[in-house]
Amino acid sequence: MAIKTVWIEEGCIVCNACDAECPDVFAVTDTSSTIKASVRQDGKENENRDEKSPLKVELQASLAAGIEAAAAGCPVEVIQFEKL
Repeated sequence: MAIKTVWIEEGCIVCNACDAECPDVFAVTDTSSTIKASVRQDGKENENRDEKSPLKVELQASLAAGIEAAAAGCPVEVIQFEKL
């Protein structure tokens, strides 16, 4: 299984659960969590809510389990993703 795109919906409570579960993908700021530029095709770092930029193709499969675990552990369920 692979994940094509991951994003953070509005409502993040900055609990650090996603970063603890999958630090290769998520970074926590003072106000939200972001998707790291290093894993995105567009090279931007933000919530990816508007762009829905895909993950780099070579990372889509290797990051999937961590992204799913982070989404499952998110207490406010704001981590969304699209599978291939």
